[in-house]
Amino acid sequence: MDEILKIDTIEQYNNLFGFQTLHPLVSLVDFDAPERQENYRMTIGFYGIFLKETKGCVINYGKSNYDYDDETVVSFAPGQTVGFTRIEGVPPKSIGLLFHPDFIRGTSLGQKIKKYTFFSYEANEALHLSVEERLVVTNCLSIVRSELQHAIDKHTKGLICTNIELLLDYCMRFYERQFITRQNMNLDVLSRFERLIDDYLDSDLVEKNGVPSVQYFADKICLSPNYFGDLVKKETGKSAKEYIQSKMLDVAKEYLLHPEKSITQVAYKLGFQYPQHFVRFFKRYEGITPSQYRVSS
Repeated sequence: MDEILKIDTIEQYNNLFGFQTLHPLVSLVDFDAPERQENYRMTIGFYGIFLKETKGCVINYGKSNYDYDDETVVSFAPGQTVGFTRIEGVPPKSIGLLFHPDFIRGTSLGQKIKKYTFFSYEANEALHLSVEERLVVTNCLSIVRSELQHAIDKHTKGLICTNIELLLDYCMRFYERQFITRQNMNLDVLSRFERLIDDYLDSDLVEKNGVPSVQYFADKICLSPNYFGDLVKKETGKSAKEYIQSKMLDVAKEYLLHPEKSITQVAYKLGFQYPQHFVRFFKRYEGITPSQYRVSS
């Protein structure tokens, strides 16, 4: 399917796949029937978190796709374009929890939603669950399902929001576990990150493109900025931006040891468009100005 559908509401999604709408802003969907196995691409207007139970489809997100296995969670956020491609002869089975931003507005979950950075991970950065972790996820989904089947009353929204928040908090915990269990891979990413920073600062790219960004390095390593940033934070205790700035500060100090280079030349060499921005940057992290550092050294 070349057409990209625009699906803004839960009801539109349910109508497309033949699901019953029990609540206009929240839905729990089961992909386990043959008539619901068609391919699609769509831009969605709500949050989605899917638990894949058996191998049988390809999820694609942006330019990447992921043929994902048992015990896997994939998440999407409003405004993202996602796709589903059926694998011939293998019936897919997955459970999806969908909730609209309007449903969580003004709630504790609404205030916290941006901290769940995995909603912006790429599909190939999905969460792989242990048997015990999957049980936790399915328990949370079961409670939401029960609430959706119950007549809507004054407790419905609070109980559903609380259990969605609980599910997302568990996913955060499980992702942290995944970062730990993939430590060797993570260390390889950090080594590549180090080399890329060094290469960038040693080349003419820094003068041409300016101060290096997290997006630049995430693209080079083929990770989403959020996943890359969370990985770096988990392994180093610093955000990716702080890590880059730390490396830039080290290079700046090296340059300042050469008196023939003016402060302005050092600033441009590090990608700062204006020397005063470099001075503010240096003082913020070192506590003194570049000129004071040069004198003290």
